[in-house]
Amino acid sequence: MKKIVMVLAAAVMAFAITGCGGSKTATVKIGIYEPASGDNGAGGKQETLGAIYANEKIPTVTIAGKEYKVELVRVDNESSNDKAVTAASELVSKGVSIVLGSYGSGVSIAASDTFLAAGIPAIGITCTNPQVTLGNEHYFRICFLDPFQGTVLASLAHDKFNAKKAYVLAKLGDDYSVGLANYFIEGFKKQGGEVVYETFPEGTSDFAAYVTNAKNMGADVFCSPVSTEAAALIIEQANTQKLGMPILAGDTWDSNVILNAAKGTNVDINVTTFFAEGSTDAKVADFVKDFRAWINSNPSNLTDNGGNDIVAANPVMAYDAYNVALEAIKAAGSTKGEDIMKALPGISYTGITGLIEFDATGDAKREGAYIKHANNSDASWEFVAIQKIN
Repeated sequence: MKKIVMVLAAAVMAFAITGCGGSKTATVKIGIYEPASGDNGAGGKQETLGAIYANEKIPTVTIAGKEYKVELVRVDNESSNDKAVTAASELVSKGVSIVLGSYGSGVSIAASDTFLAAGIPAIGITCTNPQVTLGNEHYFRICFLDPFQGTVLASLAHDKFNAKKAYVLAKLGDDYSVGLANYFIEGFKKQGGEVVYETFPEGTSDFAAYVTNAKNMGADVFCSPVSTEAAALIIEQANTQKLGMPILAGDTWDSNVILNAAKGTNVDINVTTFFAEGSTDAKVADFVKDFRAWINSNPSNLTDNGGNDIVAANPVMAYDAYNVALEAIKAAGSTKGEDIMKALPGISYTGITGLIEFDATGDAKREGAYIKHANNSDASWEFVAIQKIN
């Protein structure tokens, strides 16, 4: 009787391991290191959506002739540098082979050494601060950098709005916000502009005084590369006080949160970003159509996209980053992080957002930025132009 029970137990265990198909399914894990809460939770949720969509479209990858299921392992870094290492360590402990993220340069920089120590490569999706990839061989990214983005914003202020004085507001201690603000200031001053620069501390919820300062100081433009949470509050005050000048911001403002906050107001919002709807390219148009249908198929997806089906840059960039990761895994012929890391510099992939190749620092060789303007009547983005690198 004991022998029969042991045989049955072994059979059950074998079935659990192999499944109905008779062979164990091999799995490779990709870490999704993104904020689902905190100041940058809205952007993090959108990037996560793009990765989930990519995983549903392409759920497997062939490694050295064998098919592997791709499993996404998600953590919430809470938009906090203090929580970054804990979140990154969780991905390491769960055996991911490569990491995507994060929305927010500060948390990317804070987690970098954790991924390095584990020998796991990471691909930044929209983290634009140069420090993310500088001086290391494991962090890559598929977006342009803030030195370029700051220059584009400065040129926009000078060329489009004929601005002579700019008011710049950044979040104290935020690598992205302060970094991009400084690059804008540098570019604007080179064009002969005058700058008034202020910062606000963590936890600020009332931006009335800052908007008042911008008006009283006679600024021509208001530049504030901050999180979507802070941006929504700035827009509210700008509308209440009738700011009377264009607001310029970077990629964090390319969000449905911004459009919803600006709807019905008189606030003039202009942003630089990585992607814009409305392309005549068939591949891009088909992607937008299919992704929009996917967003609308699930109320949870719609909520995480900001409550509507507008296709911002964040999920599209995440879709491309997922596919770049698959290309690196295939090229490595391995699930080991060290092997994938060695393969990444040689990857060349044409995604929805264009050709993605890496330079010696691990940064994408991007050639331009999209400039978009908020239509406050119907809460949509209007494509303005593509600004190329000179």
